Amino acid sequence: CAPVKSSVCGFLCGDAAAPCFLHLWTPAQGGRFFPYLCARFSIIPHRAHLLPAMDGDTKTMTFLQEVVDILLAYIVESFDRETKVIDFHYPNELLQMNNWELQDEPATLDDILISCRATLKYAIKTAHPRYFNQLSTGLDMVGLAADWLTSTANTNMFTYEVAPVFVLLEYVTLKKMREIIGWPDGRGDGIFSPGGAISNMYAMLLARFKMFPEVKEKGMSSVPRLVAFTSEHDTQTLHYCCTLTIPMFLLSSGFSSLVFQSHFSIKKGAAALGIGTESVICIKADERYSRVSIIFHRWEIIDQGCYKLLYPKLIDNTASSRTLQPLGSWLQIIWMWLHCGAWGGSLLMSRRHRWKLDGVERANSVTWNPHKMMSVPLQCSALLVREEGLMQNCNQMHACYLFQQDKHYDLSYDTGDKALQCGRHVDIFKLWLMWRAKGTIGFEAQIDKCLELSEYLYNKIKDREGYEMVFDGKPQHTNVCFWYLPPGIRYMEDKEEKKKHLHKVAPVIKARMMEYGTTMVSYQPQGDKVNFFRMVISNPAATFQDIDFLIEEIERLGQDL
Repeated sequence: CAPVKSSVCGFLCGDAAAPCFLHLWTPAQGGRFFPYLCARFSIIPHRAHLLPAMDGDTKTMTFLQEVVDILLAYIVESFDRETKVIDFHYPNELLQMNNWELQDEPATLDDILISCRATLKYAIKTAHPRYFNQLSTGLDMVGLAADWLTSTANTNMFTYEVAPVFVLLEYVTLKKMREIIGWPDGRGDGIFSPGGAISNMYAMLLARFKMFPEVKEKGMSSVPRLVAFTSEHDTQTLHYCCTLTIPMFLLSSGFSSLVFQSHFSIKKGAAALGIGTESVICIKADERYSRVSIIFHRWEIIDQGCYKLLYPKLIDNTASSRTLQPLGSWLQIIWMWLHCGAWGGSLLMSRRHRWKLDGVERANSVTWNPHKMMSVPLQCSALLVREEGLMQNCNQMHACYLFQQDKHYDLSYDTGDKALQCGRHVDIFKLWLMWRAKGTIGFEAQIDKCLELSEYLYNKIKDREGYEMVFDGKPQHTNVCFWYLPPGIRYMEDKEEKKKHLHKVAPVIKARMMEYGTTMVSYQPQGDKVNFFRMVISNPAATFQDIDFLIEEIERLGQDL
C-alpha cells in the first residue's frame, strides 16, 4: 500500500487529543481507503488501542492478562494425563474448521483471543507426560518464564551495546560448558545457533577453514576436491549417545577427504558448503557404535579412476583410543579435526553416565543441544570450539555499521561477527535461568531419571511376548528401538511375508495413537530393517507408569493387525 492521502492531523495542528488518520490506498480493493489511527508517529490498527497508542496501557494489560490466562490453562491441561496429547484432524479438515486466512481489515481483540485458543486447541501437547515423539519434549516452567522474558526484551545478540546482559550470560555459560567438556580453564570459543544441524555445519565450516583458509576469499575452486565419508545410519536412531564427526584432510592425486560419521546434517552441510551431496559417501559401521571400525577398501572417483584410501580405526565408542594407519606410502595424512555432537552432550552433566563420552575433551569442537535432554525450551543449541579465535577469523566480515572498531567498551563482547547470521535470537537466557534454578545437580537428576526410564522400558519388553529388539544389548542412551508383532503375524513361518506385514504395523499403530490422542511415539525404517518404534525418553514429566501405559496401549491398538 502506498500512502496517498491523509486527513488533517490533530497532533500536527496542536491538538494532541484529536485523532490522526493516515489513509492507505489499496488498488487491489477497488480503490478503497483504509484508515489507521496515528498515536504520535505510531501507526497501528485503529481497533486495537494497545501500546504504543496513547493511554493504551490499561487496554494492553487487560489484553495480555487474557492471553496469559489462556496460556496458563493450556499449561495445566498439558500435564493432565486424562487429556489428549493431540486433538488430531487431517489437514483439509483443520483448514475448513477455522478461518486461518489473512484479511485486509484488522481483527478485533476478541478475534485475536479466539485465534490463540484455536491454535492451542489443535497444537501438540509436547509437555504431556505421554508425549515421546521427538528428542525435544517436556516443558520447564523456569525455562518458559525465561522465554517470555526474552521475547519481552526483544533484542538481538550481535553486539554488547544492544544485548549487554545476554551477551555476558552467553559468555559465562559457554565457558562453563567448555569446562565440563574438560578443556583447560574453559578456554576456547562457542556460539548458540538455531539447532544441532547448524552447529554441525559450523563445525564443518571451521574444519575446512582451518585447513584451507583461502577458501573464504577464493571459494571452492581454490581447494582440492573434498569428499565427506559418513556412516549410513543416524546415531539419534541407535542406542548410542554421541555422533562422532571426523573431518580428515588428505592430499593425494589432487583431492582431499572429509571423514564424517552419522546424522543427515552432514549431507545438508556438504550441500551448503559446496562439497555436494554426491561427495558424501556412506560407509558401514557397527550398528551400536560401541565399537566402530570403518574400513575404506576402494572408492571410485568419477572420471579420476580408483584410489586406495585411508584406514581409520576408532576403538570403542568413547574416542578415547584411536589409531590411524595409511594403506599406501603415497597417501599422506596432514591434518585431522574431530567433532562430537549432539544428542548425547547432556550426559556430561551426569556423574553416573558421563563416562560414555570419555575422550570428548580431545575433540576440536562439540555440539551440545540443551533443548533435548535438558528440556530447555526450543531452540537452544551450542557449538563449542577448542581453538579460540577460529570462529572469528572464519566468519567475520567487518560490517562497519555494526562492529565499529572505536567503541568505548571491550570489542570482544561484540560476538555477532563470528556468526553466519546477522540477526541472532537470544537463546541463552532460557538455559542460564534454568541452570540457576536447578543447579548442575538438578540437571543431573533429571538426566539420570530419563536413562532409568529407558532401562525400565528395555527390561520390560526385551523378553515380553510380541516384542523384538532392533539392536542387541542394553541401550547406552534413552533410545529404545523395538518391533511389536501382533498375534496375527507373530507365528508366520514365511519370513518375507512376515517382514512385509511387520513393516505396516508401526505406521498403523502410530496413526491410531494420534486419532485417539492417547500417546505419541516415533517410528522409522533403517536400511534393511522394516519399520520399528523409535522410543526416545527426554520428557521430565514421564514416569514408570507412563512407560507401562505405552506398552499396554501399543498392544491394545495393534492386537487386531
